Amino acid sequence: MYIDYKHRIFGLDVIRAIAILLVLISHSTFLLFPTQNNLVLTLIRFFGTIGVDLFFVLSGFLIGRIILKQLQKEKISFNELLYFWIRRWFRTLPNYFFVLILNIILFFILYGEVIQGIGYYFVFLQNFASEQPDFFTESWSLSIEEYAYVIGPLLLYVFLFLFKKVSKKKLFLIVTLLVILLITFLRYKFHLHQIILTDHEWSQQLRKVVIYRMDSIYYGFIGAYISMNYNSFWLKFKNWSLISSILLFFGMHLFIFWFKLLPNNTGLFYNVFYLPLISISLLMVFPVFSSWVSGHLLKKTMTSISILSYAIYLINYSIVLLTIQYFFNLDDASNIFKFLVLILFWFLTFSLSYLLYLFFEKPTTDFRNLPIIKQKFTN
Repeated sequence: MYIDYKHRIFGLDVIRAIAILLVLISHSTFLLFPTQNNLVLTLIRFFGTIGVDLFFVLSGFLIGRIILKQLQKEKISFNELLYFWIRRWFRTLPNYFFVLILNIILFFILYGEVIQGIGYYFVFLQNFASEQPDFFTESWSLSIEEYAYVIGPLLLYVFLFLFKKVSKKKLFLIVTLLVILLITFLRYKFHLHQIILTDHEWSQQLRKVVIYRMDSIYYGFIGAYISMNYNSFWLKFKNWSLISSILLFFGMHLFIFWFKLLPNNTGLFYNVFYLPLISISLLMVFPVFSSWVSGHLLKKTMTSISILSYAIYLINYSIVLLTIQYFFNLDDASNIFKFLVLILFWFLTFSLSYLLYLFFEKPTTDFRNLPIIKQKFTN
C-alpha cells in the first residue's frame, strides 16, 4: 500500500491507530466471552468505548483545522461550504452505504428478514434522538459525526453572513461553544426526564444518541482553534497538558471506581458532565501527539493501520464478528479453539478491510479530487 507521508501528521495517525485497536480488542472479548463479565473484561470493553471517543475528538480536530484554513483563505461562500461537504461525503458515505447494504443482505441471508425502520439508516436517523435498533450497531457513531459536520459548518456560514464585521476566527469559536452549550442543555433535559436503571440503558439512550453526543466532535474543534491560533502555547505546555490529561482521566475513573458511582446513583454527573470530561481529557494528549515524529518502520505500521481504520470500524463487528458467532458457539469451546477463532477474526477483519479500502474506499474518495468537481464548487 503506497503511503504519501508528506500530507500526514504521524502523531495523529498514531491516535487513530490506537483508537481502532482499542475497539478491535474490545470486540474480541465479545467474540470469545459473549456471556461472561468480570473486572478484566469490563476494563477492556471500557477502553473500547474510549477508542470511539478518541475518534470523535480526532475527527473534530482535523475537520476544525480544515474549516479554519478555509476561513484564513477567505473561502466562505456557500459553494465553498458545499465543496467542504462534498469532499467529506466522498470520504465517508460510499463506504458507509456499501457496508450498510452488505449488512442488509447478510442479515436477510442468515435470518430471512429485513429489520423495521431500515430506511432511517440511509439518512443517519437511526439514533438521532432515541435508541438505535440492534442492527449495524457500530453505525451509531457515524451518525453523530455526519450531523456534526453538517450542523456546525452550516451555523458558521449563517453567522458569517449575519455578523460580517466580527472576526471569522471569533465566530468559529462562538459557534463551537454554542453547539457545546446546546448539546449540554439537551443532556440536562434528558437528565430531568429520564430514569436510567443500568449502564447499558444509559449507553443506549444517551451515549449513543446524536443529539446528546455531537459536542464530542466540537471539543476537537476547540483543539483545532488553539493549535492554529496559539501554536506556541499549544507546544510550550504540551507535556503539562499530557500530565493533566492522565491525572484527569485516571483520577476521575479512580474516583468513580472507589465510590461506586453509576448512572443510577449519580445521574447528573453521568448525564451532563462525564462524557465532556472524557473528551477534554483525550483532547489534552493532542499537543504531544500532533508534534510527534518517528522512525520509518513505526511510521509505516501505525499509518497503515490508521488508513485502514474506517474500513476496519465498519467491517469488524457486524460483518465479521457476528457472522463468526452465527456459525460458532464459543461459550464452552476450548481455549485453543477460541485462540484459533480470534486469529480468524483479526485476519478476516484486516484482510477484508484492506480489500474494501483498496478497491472501493480509495477509488471513491479519489473522485473528490477530480478537476471538474473542484472547478464547479470553487469558481
